[in-house]
Amino acid sequence: MNSTTDPAAIRTVAVIGSGNSGRNFALACATAGFRVVLEDLIPGNIRHAQEALAGAALSSGGSLEFATTIDSAVRDADLVVDFVPDELESKLELFCLVDRMAPPRTLLLTPSDALSITDLASCTYRGEQCFAVRGEFADVARGGVVRLLHPAETSESSLHSVAEFLRAVGSVVEIAVDQDAPMLVKNLR
Repeated sequence: MNSTTDPAAIRTVAVIGSGNSGRNFALACATAGFRVVLEDLIPGNIRHAQEALAGAALSSGGSLEFATTIDSAVRDADLVVDFVPDELESKLELFCLVDRMAPPRTLLLTPSDALSITDLASCTYRGEQCFAVRGEFADVARGGVVRLLHPAETSESSLHSVAEFLRAVGSVVEIAVDQDAPMLVKNLR
């Protein structure tokens, strides 16, 4: 059985970006019982995150680790969630790095109110394992409603795993196919 066929297979979550949103999301995941690796390329950001999260109460089984390289953060990840700026160049760079460095089973999830997950997924070898979320994603632990978007070619097991993960950290999940498919493809049809 492929590890993405079982929602419980998401055990290790890499959170890329340790600003307030990434830090709060990492804490919500660890509190929900996941092993979390929080990464930021800027050493000062990781130090601030470590200080802010020192002594945080985690549930049994949950843990929070820190990394200063994407490679070390994603090498064992079942799911990678980024909190980089919602700009095409930033997201594309991160998707390409994660695609190259993470195990083949790893799912990618990105908060984005502006970008098409279909476009981002097309730049990876794991397009059926890429997802975007719209809504109050940074506040998922407060029961916020999020819209989970996926390309049309998404693996059902991957979709189920990501939706169950989001529910486990406190979100109310609405699932939809990405309607922001690439303009080039729309114009050719």
